Amino acid sequence: MWWTEDRPGQGGRTTIVCRAADGTYRELLRAPWSARTRVHEYGGRPYTVTPGGEVIFANLNDQRLYILADDGEPEPLTADGCRYADLVVHDGQVWGVRERHGDDGKVTRAIVSIPLDGCNPRTWVTGCDFYTSPAISPDGRHLAYICWNHPLMPWNGTELRVVRLSSGEEWTVRGGPAESVLAPAWKDDAHLYLISDSSGWWNLYETGLRGGGTRAVHPAEEEFAAPPWQLGGRPYTVLGDGRIAVLHGRGDLRMGVLDPESGTLTDLDVPCSGWDAALAAEGTSVVGVGYSATLPRSVVQVDTAAGTHVALGQDVARLPDPACLPLPRAVETPAPAFLYPPDGPATTGVPPYVIFVHGGPTACADSALDLEKAFLTSRGIGVLDVNYGGSTGYGRPYRDRLKGQWGLVDVADTIAAARWLADEGLADPAKIAVRGSSAGGWTVLAACCRSDVFAGGVSYYGISALAPLSEHTHDFESRYVEWLVGPEDPQVYAAREPLGLVDGVTCPMLLLQGLDDPVVPPQQSVAFADALSERGVPCTYLSFDGESHGFRRAETRAAALAAELAFYQQLFA
Repeated sequence: MWWTEDRPGQGGRTTIVCRAADGTYRELLRAPWSARTRVHEYGGRPYTVTPGGEVIFANLNDQRLYILADDGEPEPLTADGCRYADLVVHDGQVWGVRERHGDDGKVTRAIVSIPLDGCNPRTWVTGCDFYTSPAISPDGRHLAYICWNHPLMPWNGTELRVVRLSSGEEWTVRGGPAESVLAPAWKDDAHLYLISDSSGWWNLYETGLRGGGTRAVHPAEEEFAAPPWQLGGRPYTVLGDGRIAVLHGRGDLRMGVLDPESGTLTDLDVPCSGWDAALAAEGTSVVGVGYSATLPRSVVQVDTAAGTHVALGQDVARLPDPACLPLPRAVETPAPAFLYPPDGPATTGVPPYVIFVHGGPTACADSALDLEKAFLTSRGIGVLDVNYGGSTGYGRPYRDRLKGQWGLVDVADTIAAARWLADEGLADPAKIAVRGSSAGGWTVLAACCRSDVFAGGVSYYGISALAPLSEHTHDFESRYVEWLVGPEDPQVYAAREPLGLVDGVTCPMLLLQGLDDPVVPPQQSVAFADALSERGVPCTYLSFDGESHGFRRAETRAAALAAELAFYQQLFA
């Protein structure tokens, strides 16, 4: 069994860990190797394993694929100049998505196969802007995959296509600009499973090779998938006996076993409130990344036949006493949210609160143990984590609330959440702050521009201006703003973006930014900080060299959290 683990204390690198059949663990990648792909910049699962146990992985520094034999040194499998992700091994070749960045800045992608003997790669599918999820049929005759084009994102509209490998004949099985189709898997040589949101919810379907006989395996008004921000995820997996281990729910996704013939879905009794959309199976055993309010994201193995489970690779001795951890309570503000009351030293009066705003924005807050929340609640500061309109986990109509409304719906729901805290008597109305990262940082900045309800705001690499974002961000999200706000219009953008509304800010701000961020370039934070300083609004801007979109180094995380706590202590004094 293999998985990746981050090493914040080793410069933020990512290693690969193996658990042998006897239960022993080995770290396969020694420093300075780091298994991380930059396809779509957000990457995803950076490795796969051959039937013989050799690990093929993408190395962060040069993005080449390497092959690692047991106890050996990594040997290069590909040349410089390309990125690879969504890797699968079939018939002596590794298949995957190749991303190439031209000297002219143009990005092209294809599905390729690379012989393990070092011969030249072969291109099988090209022409679309984006590809994911290559899957070879059991008989090796067909390749299924997901594709889409600008300006769509994969949660807006995709196509499931199949190509006959012997002739190159290609056809669309399902999907289009108004249907998000995800995660194809072969049932047999002539049938596929897939996820589609055609009903308004991401549900599991079965279909024929050319799209005939499509049926919902278990129609339900709940999600069976999550937005594919990264490549290589799998929201369901077929067990050895033909049943399917699935993730499903509203908000958090719980694990169940689905009989595809009867449609019967049985939840598994495991102490995880949710799971990431990344499952694998062997026989009746399922492995995934599960979590709960007292368990951070951990590799968990579940035996679906015996009903047993075990958490792997998690040193529970390093975790705080569960009695010291905040337990979330699901609330409606009116947007769904998780409430974490403070449980620190006694304070006089009603406590202060910080509203957390998740990034994406097509993403969601969940109930996983987050030690940053515990860091605050243990110091007498409550937390409210909001799933504003546009969040995932609540069906496509809720997700589509943000279409053309980014900077309005998310901001209104965040402000409403602050007022709800005050109206319910849970928070001191003069001591409510708001914090978020990336798209969540945008909402923080915009909310502080549009309302005086907040005592202060904290933005981690937040977006402040739309036109520069579309011009300078990476290819994957370069047209995202068109869906979130609309085609570029100087007047519309100025009326929506925080930089155009900066005169409305009256509260202190803390801005934190990685200087190597390709998603939200540093100028986004710098411009907003400069505008606040010109107006005399208190603002602290902290930048971190060598950090990208999401801080990885232990020293950076510690410094950022210390600065954030000091900011709140000053606000709430």
